[in-house]
Amino acid sequence: MREERVTFDDPVAAALRGFGPLGILAILVILAGNLILAPLSAVLVLLWAKRSRTPWREIGYVRPRSWIGGLVVGIVVGVVLKLLLKAIVMPLLGAPPINQVYHYLAGNEAAAVPFAFQLIVAAGFGEETFFRGYMFDHLGKLIGQSVAAKVVTVLATSVFFGALHYFDQGAPGVQQATIVGLVFGTIFAITGRIWMLICAHAAFDLTALAIIYWDVESAVAHSIFK
Repeated sequence: MREERVTFDDPVAAALRGFGPLGILAILVILAGNLILAPLSAVLVLLWAKRSRTPWREIGYVRPRSWIGGLVVGIVVGVVLKLLLKAIVMPLLGAPPINQVYHYLAGNEAAAVPFAFQLIVAAGFGEETFFRGYMFDHLGKLIGQSVAAKVVTVLATSVFFGALHYFDQGAPGVQQATIVGLVFGTIFAITGRIWMLICAHAAFDLTALAIIYWDVESAVAHSIFK
């Protein structure tokens, strides 16, 4: 993906990168996009990057050393993380074994197939572009790139990411999403690359969908703690 050179002779681009009235308006519009539909926020982030002349690399869009390698690693990370959370972490936190909000997907192929596509686009592309790419870029500009600043960024984005899951999944959703945010945020803080995380996020949610669709949530949740 070609990077654009950052120039400082474009006042609109400079304003969009900053925290003045236009910059804050852009933040609010992109945030509103995420609240409406995750992919919309990601599209808005990419449009913002283009108009503000922000290099793709600054929001994590760096060409991976291997597209296939990133895909494979992402799938492994996403699947393993979901299984660890479902079988060990969430039971320890007292979460119910069955996610009642999405249990209607059990054996429901007509609903599960389009939902799977939605997860790939919304969760993988949409949420990672917004929460890891855009928010890390903006918080980095606001508080810096020191180790302490990156720790604050990981914590802040994880809490925000988790909180947004309360509206449809309650406290267990917040707990799980916050942990996912901490894991993915830490990886992004270290690597600055988003491709593997897009794959991992999609794999995580597709694994969750598969567990629900095959109606083995309770079995997985009780596989360690009977």
